Amino acid sequence: MTDTLAPPAAVTPDPPVPPRRRSRPYRPGQPSLVAKIVRTGLLLLGAVVTLFPFYAMVVLSFKPAGPVTFPDSLLPWPFSTEAYDQVVGAKSVLRWMWNTVIYSVVSVVGVLLFASMAGYAFAKKRFPGKEAMFWSFLAMLMVPYHVTMIPTFIIISELNGVDTYWGMIVPTLANAQAVFLMRQFIASLPDSLFEAARLDGCSEWRVYVSIVLPLIKPIMATLGVFVFLWHWNDFLWPLIVGQSLDMRTLTTGIASLQQENVPLNMLLAGSVVAFVPIFMAYLIGQRYFTEGVSTTGIKG
Repeated sequence: MTDTLAPPAAVTPDPPVPPRRRSRPYRPGQPSLVAKIVRTGLLLLGAVVTLFPFYAMVVLSFKPAGPVTFPDSLLPWPFSTEAYDQVVGAKSVLRWMWNTVIYSVVSVVGVLLFASMAGYAFAKKRFPGKEAMFWSFLAMLMVPYHVTMIPTFIIISELNGVDTYWGMIVPTLANAQAVFLMRQFIASLPDSLFEAARLDGCSEWRVYVSIVLPLIKPIMATLGVFVFLWHWNDFLWPLIVGQSLDMRTLTTGIASLQQENVPLNMLLAGSVVAFVPIFMAYLIGQRYFTEGVSTTGIKG
C-alpha cells in the first residue's frame, strides 16, 4: 500500500495594507500654520502702510489741478500729465536737478576715494600715532552735525565759497563713518596679498589700485548708495550755502515752491522726479549693496 500525498491547499494572499500617511515630526520652535498666517498678514499690512504714501504721491501727481477729496483722489482717474509738463518745462527745476546731480555724484566719488585711502592706511599701514589719530577722527561721530555747521559756514564764507559747488561739496568729504567702515572691511583682507604684492615690487599706489579697490567693491557700493541718498536728500547745508535761486537743489527748491502757492499736483510731481534717481541708483547697486551689507556683518 503506497502513501499518496494530498495536494497542498491553495494559499490566498493577504489583502494589501494601505500605506500609512507619515505624520510630520514635531520640531520644537517650528511655527504653526496659524502663526504663519498671522505673520504673513502682518507683513502684508506693513507693506501696504509703507507703500501707501508712495502710491498717493504718484497718483495725486497725475491729477489735474484742483481740490483733493478722499477717497476719490486716490483713484487713478482722471489722468493728467499737466503737472509733469510744468515741472519738466520749468527752467528753474532743471537747474535744481543739475545742481543736485553735481552735488551728489561728485560727493560720492570724493567720499569713496578719500575714505578708501584712509581706511587702507588705518588698516594695513604702520605709522606713529595711528590708533590715536583713528580714534580722534572717529570721535567726530559723537559731535552733532549742527554744532560744526556755523564754524564751517564761516570758513566757507571767508574763502568765498558761498553759492559755489565746491562750497557745498568740500565740507562733506570728510566722512568719519565711511572711513570706519572702510577700515573694518580692509582689515579683514589677508595680509599675504599685500606682502606678495610688495615682494613683486608694487608701489603703494599700485597695491591700492590693483588689490584694494577690486576687493572692496561691495562695501564701496554700499557706502555709495548711502552717501548718494544722504546728499540727494540733504536740505540744511545746501539751503545755507546755496543762497541764490540758481544754486538751489531739488530739496530746497521744492520747499521754496510751497511758499509760492504752487498747486499740490505740481509739488508732488517734483517729488516724484526727485525720487526716481534715488530708486534707480538703488536698483543699479542692489547686488553689490546686499553683498556689502552681508559681508560687513560677517567680517566687521
